[in-house]
Amino acid sequence: MKLIIDTDPGIDDALAIAYAALHPDIELLGLTTIFGNVTTAQATRNALYLAEKMGLSIPVASGAEKPLTLPPFAPKTRVHGLEGLGHLPAPAPTGTASPLAAAQFLCEMAERHRGKLVICPIGPITNIARALQMDTNFARNVDKIVFMGGALDVRGNVSPYAEANAFHDPHALDVVLASGANVTMVGLDVTLKVLLDEQDFSHIATRKHPVGPFLKELGAFYLDFYKSIGLSGCGLHDPMAIIAALYPGLFTMESMALEAVMEGEASGQTCRSQSKTRLPSHVALGCDADAIRHTFFSVFDQ
Repeated sequence: MKLIIDTDPGIDDALAIAYAALHPDIELLGLTTIFGNVTTAQATRNALYLAEKMGLSIPVASGAEKPLTLPPFAPKTRVHGLEGLGHLPAPAPTGTASPLAAAQFLCEMAERHRGKLVICPIGPITNIARALQMDTNFARNVDKIVFMGGALDVRGNVSPYAEANAFHDPHALDVVLASGANVTMVGLDVTLKVLLDEQDFSHIATRKHPVGPFLKELGAFYLDFYKSIGLSGCGLHDPMAIIAALYPGLFTMESMALEAVMEGEASGQTCRSQSKTRLPSHVALGCDADAIRHTFFSVFDQ
């Protein structure tokens, strides 16, 4: 699977990038960066660092610094830490970002790998919306867009209505949902059904791959946040988008037209659309949690 991850790293982003980097059936072609868990500048720096940490030599393209329409948001540092990597200080990668902006990079890669490219946005989806606006062929050129975000039949995590990624740019999300592209939503309906606890991170740290202890260190900070909101473990949010792209059969999917609420107290809510012209998206509403855990842990033995 030829894959680009659009990311705002972020601890669960680091887990997703590690999974994609280690999986033998994924060819990770690059990372694009976005605001959300951190600023876009921090996201680009962290993505460069994580790529180097994983031994990857791939382009990292810096993306939008603010939503399409809404004003900028300040990152909530209590979830991912001041620099996005838990207690760790700001990393100092040796590489530099691509000269191409994220949207242009996405358009060029979709054209180069027409019909084969999978894009997994795991932060606010602004870069994908910009790519759709930049290139009228983009929606047809990509194989599929599998994004982590939204909450259809469950409560949001930043408001009663909205999941964080959807909340931070609902206008961009609605552009993507209306685009006619092959879109799959992997949101809170499933991502909180698979939790990692301290024992799971210890398990990762003892496996063959040397990145395990680093991920365990990040996980300790993330677990502390989840404990503070009453959960026994952290949701496998971002990795589940990558897993759904590769193994859609591990999820119960329903097809329906979707739209994003773009104003008012429900801003960021993902809803079933009554539009007669909007093409359906796929929505993950159930999952095989045991099988998802198995494939996630298995890559650390590669």
